[in-house]
Amino acid sequence: MRLFKKKVNEKEIWFKECLAKYRSLDKSHRFSVNKEDFWKCLNDNTSNIKFDPHYTYHPAWAARCLARINPTKHIDISSILNFNVVLSAFVPTEFYDYRPAEVKNLSGLECKGADLNCLPFADNSVESLSCMHTVEHVGLGRYGDEIDPDADLRAISELKRVIMPGGNILFVVPIGKPRIQYNAHRVYSYDMIMEYFADFELVEYSLIPDNAYDVGIIINATREQTDAQYYACGCFWFKKIKAN
Repeated sequence: MRLFKKKVNEKEIWFKECLAKYRSLDKSHRFSVNKEDFWKCLNDNTSNIKFDPHYTYHPAWAARCLARINPTKHIDISSILNFNVVLSAFVPTEFYDYRPAEVKNLSGLECKGADLNCLPFADNSVESLSCMHTVEHVGLGRYGDEIDPDADLRAISELKRVIMPGGNILFVVPIGKPRIQYNAHRVYSYDMIMEYFADFELVEYSLIPDNAYDVGIIINATREQTDAQYYACGCFWFKKIKAN
């Protein structure tokens, strides 16, 4: 019979050592420290803060764009919720999602339901709009939506339809080698997005590259830089030239 040694869990040992030291130093006993209340955080003892470059940099980019646009009201379609709740402190914001967010009692913020393929706005009526890291999901069934290979194109058409002449859209998608990673998302090329928005003016394009941990976001990036990526994040600020 072969005997196997139980693998030593160094993180558990570290936890027990920290707990023992805390108890030895705790002279006031202001708080109870009971086993049933343990909430082990065994992966946070790192040399730096880990973060998702796509979802850290693209809202930061959008906020800086909106500081320049300075709209009277901003409408967001299904971008990350945290972006909207913070933005609403400075700009009146309406947040629409296929699955409405039940956020309450925040001044300047309204959360409502909407289908990206049938937006509840009149033609040429929206001054300022964002749809970030969203369109790539539409039609793949991930969020309970209908399976539709061309749903992303219809969604883009809807976004373009509702923006007023002179209005702005902040549009963010995964970018690099074009493909579908089913059923998570699509990845677009730079040329694809520029073709989809050919009747709009590109105000700014920034790139969160594959090596964003090392270089951060690249403001005013080039097509050549983008074509070298595999799964990067493209941040497009478009302005509508004329009514459709």
